[in-house]
Parts: sequence; C-alpha cells; structure tokens
Amino acid sequence: MSVLERYWGYSTFRPMQERIVASLLGGRDACVVMPTGGGKSLCYQLPAAVSEGRTVIVVSPLIALMQDQVVQLTAMGIPAAFLNSSLESRKQPEIMAKAAHGGYRLLYLSPERLARPDTFAWLERVPISLFAIDEAHCISEWGHEFRPDYRQLKRLRQHFPERPLAAFTASATRRVRHDIIEQLGLRAPDKYIASFHRANLNYLVMECAGETEQTERLLAALRAHPSGNIIVYAPTIKRVEQTVAELAAEGVVAVPYNAKLPAEERRRNQERWMSDDVRVLVGTVAFGLGINKAAVRAVIHLALPKSVEQFYQEAGRAGRDGLPADCLLLWQRRDSGLHGHFIAQIQDAGEKERAWKRYSEVQDFVARPRCRHRQVCLHFGETPKWQECQGCDVCSGLPAWLKTDNGFAPTRSARLGFATAANPQGAVPDEQLKDYLREWRRKTAADQGVPAFVVMHDTTLDELCRARPTTLAEVRAVAGIGEKKLATYGRGLLDAMRRYQEGARAAERRVSMSLPERDTLRCLREGRSLAEIAALRARTVGTIAETVAALIERGETEVPDGCVDVEKRRAIEEQCARLGTERLRPLKDALPEEISFDEIRVVVASVRRAKESGGRRAV
Repeated sequence: MSVLERYWGYSTFRPMQERIVASLLGGRDACVVMPTGGGKSLCYQLPAAVSEGRTVIVVSPLIALMQDQVVQLTAMGIPAAFLNSSLESRKQPEIMAKAAHGGYRLLYLSPERLARPDTFAWLERVPISLFAIDEAHCISEWGHEFRPDYRQLKRLRQHFPERPLAAFTASATRRVRHDIIEQLGLRAPDKYIASFHRANLNYLVMECAGETEQTERLLAALRAHPSGNIIVYAPTIKRVEQTVAELAAEGVVAVPYNAKLPAEERRRNQERWMSDDVRVLVGTVAFGLGINKAAVRAVIHLALPKSVEQFYQEAGRAGRDGLPADCLLLWQRRDSGLHGHFIAQIQDAGEKERAWKRYSEVQDFVARPRCRHRQVCLHFGETPKWQECQGCDVCSGLPAWLKTDNGFAPTRSARLGFATAANPQGAVPDEQLKDYLREWRRKTAADQGVPAFVVMHDTTLDELCRARPTTLAEVRAVAGIGEKKLATYGRGLLDAMRRYQEGARAAERRVSMSLPERDTLRCLREGRSLAEIAALRARTVGTIAETVAALIERGETEVPDGCVDVEKRRAIEEQCARLGTERLRPLKDALPEEISFDEIRVVVASVRRAKESGGRRAV
C-alpha cells in the first residue's frame, strides 16, 4: 500500500503533486505555484511522512492554519507540532526538546519565531530534512501581502546550506516568483507553475450605484445558491456587522468574522460555518487563508479588492470540490476613490509606486470588457491559447438572477450532478443521508474536541453518500479515508449508516446560546438599552439589535422595556399586520422616518415569535 493511500486515503495524486514530492525527496529546491485547493500541503507533508526520525520545518504566517494542520496530521497518525505566539510558554521548551530528538515529522513555525536570535541555534540541533515556505509571496515587496519578517527567511540558506528549500504560493506573478527565488536563495529550483485558469469558477463583475443596490444583488445571489456554503467579503468591520444584520432582517442566518472579534468567538463562528451549522459567513480579508472547505458555492465581494492577486486568492476559495461556483464582485465607483485616498497616505515611495500599480491593474480588470479568466491568466504570466472562457460575465453575460430583482433563476452553480474526476457520472448524493452524516460528524467532532473537517472532509461525505458502504473494507475504499481514519471512525460511521437505513434522520437541533448572546441577554436583564450594550460590548447598535432579535425569535426574551417606545412599537406592529414580516425595507418605507431599522428589527422578531407560538408572548 502506498503512503498516499495509507495516510490520506487516495489512490492517485492530483496534477503535479507526484513530481513535486519526487523533487523534495530528491533533495532539490523547488518553487511551487498552485491554486487554492490544489493540494500544496500534501507536497511537503508526504515527504515528511516517509522520513522517519527527520523533520520538515514549515514556515507559515497563519496561526489558525498551523493549528488545524497539526490536528489533522495527528489524527492521521503523523507526529506534528507548532511553535507560535498562541502556544503557552510552558509548553514551548517541551516541544523544542522533542523536536531536537526527531520526535516530529512536521514542525510549523511562524516567521516571527524564526526572526528570534535564539531560534537558529536550537534549529541546528533538529534533524531537519527540508524547509517548506508557505505563502511565499509574502517575501516579495511586489507581492500583495508583503511581510517584512519574511525577509529574514534568507538566513535559512546561510545557516542550512545543505537543506533543500521549497517555496509554495497560490498567487504570485512572474515578477514575484523571480523575487521569491532570489530572496530565498533557491539553487536552480525545480519550478512547478500550475495553470491559473479555474474553469469551474464563474467570474461575475457588476458595478452598483450604492449599498442598497449591493444588498439587493447580494440577496439575489444568496437566493440563487440554496445549497452549499457561501463567503461574503466586506471591506470593513463595520460593513461586516451591517451586512450580518441586513441578512438577518431578511431571514438569512450569517456569522461574522473579523480581527476585532474575540479569538474564541472567531473560532466558534468559523467552526459553525465549517461544520455546515451556518451556511453564510461574512468576513473581512482576515478570513479564509488556509480554510479547508471544499463545498463553497459562491464567494461574494462587496468592494473592489486591492489587487488582482487578492481577488484571485479569495475568489479561489470557491469550488475547491471541482463543482461549478460563482465568484461575484459587486463594486461601487467610490471604492476607487477610497483606494486612492489610502494609497496617498503611504510614506514609502517604493511601496506607494507598487500600490498604484496594483490599483491600476484591478481597475483595468473590472472596467475593461475582456474575458475575466483570460485577464487573470495574463496577469500571472500565463498566455492562454483561447480568447473566450464561457465562464464569466463578459463571455457569457450576467445570469438572470443578477439582472432582475425577482424570478431568481438558478445559476449553473446551483445545478446538481456535475461530473468530476472523483464522480465521473455526476451522481447526486442523497441529501437526507448527507444531513444525517453531517450530524454524525458534528457529534463526533464535539466528543473528540476537534473541528468537524478533521473527522471527514465534505468531499468524503459526498463519496460516502454515493458508495453507501456496509463493511469496513467498503469504507476503506472511499477516497479520503486512510488507515488511521478507518480505525478511528470506521465502526461509528457504519453504525450511523445502519441507523439511517433503519429510518433515522437528522434531528432539528436547538441553537445553543453563544457567549456574545449570553452577555447581551445579561445586559438586557439589567435594563440596559441597545446603545448602552453596544458601547459595553464594543459593537454597533445594529449588531446588538440583530442579536436581540435572534434571542426574541428563539423565545429567550421579550422586547425589553425601554428598547422601543410604546407608540413606535404599536406603529410597527400595525404595519407588520398590513405588510407582513418577510422584509424590513417595505416596513421602513411605510413608517415615520424617526423609527430606525434597529427598532423595526426587534419588533418584527417579536411579531414572528408570536405567530409561531400561536399568539403567546415569549417568556
């Protein structure tokens, strides 16, 4: 049995993976440019798995990615650890000592850790097989995410001249690739540059007159994608909170993600989205790097990205399962002005020049009516032989759901049964079985205290639904299930499949109250107003109103005294009786101007709750 089958449960490599693995096992330097979801991590993890007593050092700027990959590798039976600022100081000497004795196959370090003066002396005692530099574009000033700490990585060649170095990135132009090779001192590296053409992605670019139109188009996109996960990128923390509140008002549950949220809340929101507890996540650029989620059916931008690279990287988080997905960019003319304003504040002349160049490139991308896929390929130095892609708004036109405000026709990304290499017939998995297996995955992950994707990836669940295994041998034959995963989850999985065959179905779960909801409820019971709670919790009033509305609809509380004036509440309830509670905008238009969206949102939640409970008030 091959190492690939034993640990990862796959019988064949993805394109280029086998050649990259051979380069690294052969002790050669490498520069690898592979799109998001292309399987970069396996290229350095597999050499580590077969190198007993030796360690692959992985340099990554992403703390969450390090943690997730270490959990996954450990679950697969591959010893791994990380050293970064999130680790308790008392644990660090223990990991360093174990690493010095070859106790790990992979050790993840942050570039900041490598910059410490004592790190290289310790690393010289570690039996290193090779260095893998992830997100390598961060080393280049011409890259869209330049990080000064990455410049320190040139010291690796000086201190470890005999160890191979491998640079990995998903988004590097030809100039950035040359810079990576020069900065790291790579010696005649083997170069692996995958095509930048993601044929299953549908690039859609649309200029909007303002936020109201943007929100309408966003809602149209969500209605057109009734299944699978969705990422919405907003330009600011305020816009993230505003968008989550607007979606809640339209009956769409979404979770926020931004750098100012407490780490526990960020992690919880990410896990709820990853485990399909919530379909829609609204985040800033802080979200997404290293996210291992295959079934993302749409990525939606609510502002002009700062560069073509940023758009390509973030849009590329859609459709990693090979199925069709939409990448929708809804931009406003004022985005350009804001970019120009911030660029003007840059003091360093070189960085200002590079920022203006990126500005010009992204402006050209959205404004010129040329094939979007071809523009992306040309930007990264790839010259396609074709002129049209039939997978963007320029070549195929805008879909009906984006051009109109009603009659939301499903796009090609909503179609089921699309054939892939893993599913050549395009068989549609049993959605009820998939829901039941998702529930089993959630419970299993909770029992073990690991993220849901560590138990099973989305694509593996799809394959299980198609194969319907009844024996451990049949489970082992499913792509994505290696030896350790079979031993850990095989019997529990078969029990779940048997229960489903006997008539069990996924239960409707009561939503547990999150820590922010508990804090908000406590403040409400103390008699505090929405504005006071917002100030205490460093949130917008809109975000607090959305939280209160959710609590009311679930029956956790009533409309708090003093939250909405008695006369305003009566007026809102009258309009709810006349216009319904499906949307807030018609209510706002029909009510006096002094009644805010936040007040409407809270009262509407109470009306909805009363209808569901047969007219009874919430307790």
